[in-house]
Amino acid sequence: MLLLAAALGTAQARPAAERNAARADAGRAKVVKTAKTVRAPKIAQAAKPEPRAGRQARAERPARQAVAAKALDKAAQVRAGSRSRAGQATALRRAAVAAPVVAAAAVAVPTLSFGQQQGLHNNPDPLDLRSSVALVIDQDTNEVLFAKNANAVLPIASITKLMTALVVTEARQSLDEVLTITSDDIDTEKNSRSRLNPGTQLSRGEMLHLALMSSENRAANALGRHYPGGLSAFVQAMNRKAAQLGMRDTHYVEPTGLSSRNQSSARDLAVLVKEAHRFPLLRELSTSPEAQVEIGHRTMAFHNTNGLVRSPNWEIGLQKTGYISEAGRCLVMQAQLAGRKLIMVLLDSAGKYSRMGDAERIRRWLDGSSASLNAAARPRGG
Repeated sequence: MLLLAAALGTAQARPAAERNAARADAGRAKVVKTAKTVRAPKIAQAAKPEPRAGRQARAERPARQAVAAKALDKAAQVRAGSRSRAGQATALRRAAVAAPVVAAAAVAVPTLSFGQQQGLHNNPDPLDLRSSVALVIDQDTNEVLFAKNANAVLPIASITKLMTALVVTEARQSLDEVLTITSDDIDTEKNSRSRLNPGTQLSRGEMLHLALMSSENRAANALGRHYPGGLSAFVQAMNRKAAQLGMRDTHYVEPTGLSSRNQSSARDLAVLVKEAHRFPLLRELSTSPEAQVEIGHRTMAFHNTNGLVRSPNWEIGLQKTGYISEAGRCLVMQAQLAGRKLIMVLLDSAGKYSRMGDAERIRRWLDGSSASLNAAARPRGG
C-alpha cells in the first residue's frame, strides 16, 4: 500500500512539474514575441524613405547657419562700435576735464616783461638790484645818486595813475561830486578784479583816494570818464601835461595803466613825481595807510599797496606802485633819506616783493654812504 501511494504521488507530481515548465516556456516565448513586436516598428520606421520636407530642411540648414553667423558678426560689430563710441565719449569727457587744467598750466607760464625781453636784467649794478631800471636823484638839486638803465622806455602799469590824479587835480573839478561806476569801467584787457561793482557811487575825492592808495582801476577809469569831454579828452590832457613837463619818452592811451602801451622812462617819471609832490592832496592820499569807505550799506576797508608807508624806517612824502606782467613790479617815491629829499624810481622788478627789497637796499646804501661821509668830514684830534 505504501509503495502504491508513493507511486501515485510521484505520478501526480510529475505532471505538475511538466505543467510548470510548459508555462515558463510559454512565458519566455511571449516576452520574445513582445520584444520583437516592439523593436520591429522602430527598425521599420528608420528604414522608411525621408520625406521631402525633411530633406529640404536639412539642405537649408547650412544657409540658415550662415545667416545666423552673419547676424552674430554684425551684433559683435555693433557692440564693438558701441564700446568704441563709449570709449570716444569717455575720452572726450576726460579731455574736457583736463582742458581747464592744461589751460591753467598755460596761463601759469610766466610772461616775460619788456625789460626781460630787452635783456635789461643782464646789466649788473653795484647794489645787485632785482629791478632792471632804477634811478635815485636829489629832489632839490637833480643830482643823480644812482642810475641803472634810466633811459629805457618801458610799460609803467599803475604808475599811470599818478598822472591821472595830477590831471584831475589841476582840472579843479569838485571833489564832492558823486561819480557812478558803470560797466564801462570794467577791465576787459587784463580782467582784473575790483570791489567797486557797477552802480557803486562815490565822491570824486573818494575815487581819487582809492586810485592812488589802493590802485583801484575802476575808480581811475571813472575819473577819466567824468572829465569834461569824456575819456578821450582826458587821455589827451594826460599826454599834453607830459609834454608840458618835458617827458619826451612818455605816452598814455588810458588812465589806469592796464595797457602796456602806457610807457615812460625812469627819468621822465622822476619829473612826474617831482611835479605831483607839489600838491598836498596827492601827497596825503597816496601815502595814507588805509581808508574806510561807505559803499551802499557797507563799510569797506581799503589798504595801501605800498607796505613801506607803514614802516618806521621810512618817511615817504608821495608814492605809487604798479604791476602788469609786461611792466614787472614798479615803484616811484619821494622820501626823506640820509638827510636829503630824494626821488626814487624802480621799474621792471622781478618778484612780488623785490621792488620793496630794492628800495631797502638803496636806503641802507644811502645811510651807509652818509655815515661814511660824516666820518670823513669829522675833524681828527692830535
